[in-house]
Amino acid sequence: MTSNTGREDEQPPEPTSLITSLPKDVMFDILTRLPRYEYSTLSLVSKQFRSLVTSPELYEIRSLIGVTEPFFYALFHDSRSRKSRWNIIHRKANGNLLLDRIHSLPAMDFDGSFVAVGSRIYVFGGKKYQTRQRALSIDCRFHTVEHLPIMPVPISNTIAEIIDGRIYVIGHDYEKSKKVMVVFNTETQSWELGTTKLNIEFGHTCLTRYAMMDGKLYKRDNVESNVYEPKMCKRERERDDMQNFHRWKNACVGDNIVYYYDCNRKELRTYDPKQRYWGVVKGLGRLLPKTRSSYWIGAASYGGKLALVFPNESWITNYLWCGEISLEKREGGEIWGKLEWCDEVLVDENLYMKNFLAVMV
Repeated sequence: MTSNTGREDEQPPEPTSLITSLPKDVMFDILTRLPRYEYSTLSLVSKQFRSLVTSPELYEIRSLIGVTEPFFYALFHDSRSRKSRWNIIHRKANGNLLLDRIHSLPAMDFDGSFVAVGSRIYVFGGKKYQTRQRALSIDCRFHTVEHLPIMPVPISNTIAEIIDGRIYVIGHDYEKSKKVMVVFNTETQSWELGTTKLNIEFGHTCLTRYAMMDGKLYKRDNVESNVYEPKMCKRERERDDMQNFHRWKNACVGDNIVYYYDCNRKELRTYDPKQRYWGVVKGLGRLLPKTRSSYWIGAASYGGKLALVFPNESWITNYLWCGEISLEKREGGEIWGKLEWCDEVLVDENLYMKNFLAVMV
């Protein structure tokens, strides 16, 4: 009599085994179709999955086929430890928001300037003496930090913006009590020493009251507004009374339109420098009631959309509101916004958000 014991003991192969037996290019094709926030979970399945989701080849394929996604990076100051920490705000499959801490990134001087370029965040300078010449690059694909060549001049109170592949960093040289501008080339990953300006006419440096459009830096202080052209090292007082009228800050730019949240009027306002016209983004009735108790906001622009993040009542709070708005410019110049989603995310009460960026990964 033939025994069936061996056949009965056989188990169907695990789904993971079936997937890992596929050719590598097929596995990459599958992974590129998944949201990137799932990669951290997949990396726990096996060493092979961990190797795949951390492969530069996977991100090259994602970039080539155009499946990069915006990820919202928030830099917090921890009032308890007195250190900074990076977190990602992202949506889970069920639509809820999650605040993920990035443990692999070291504490940074949150008074530096931060610029998102592709899948990287560039960090320049800081308030502390030991960070005034520091330059870093954060690779947001793998959450690793690269130390760049130090800045040619130690400066603090820096602001930084990118123009044609070059990051212009402007700050204050305390030793000489002058404004300084240095230029970092993102292609060569080096400082352009020939473009360093040691004494520029820039005016007051304000970390929250500037916006870059068409190669010009629009900035304002408590007295007046100015326009500065970094390439020409040229500064002009903005004669437009309409621009001076609004005390805008924490602005972002999309399609050469300034967007900022008016905390007093509870409106998302716009400024068109070509038309010299202030406007209001219409169609946001679902979002604005949630902001009635807020007076600080972070904003980021990407691909015709805006991401907004703001606390409920104070700078130190136990949750943040975060929302995404798609924008449409209609005939006559009116800008309408459609609230794609808006939800709250829990935050430790000791955390104070210092910076907010949208990074394409």
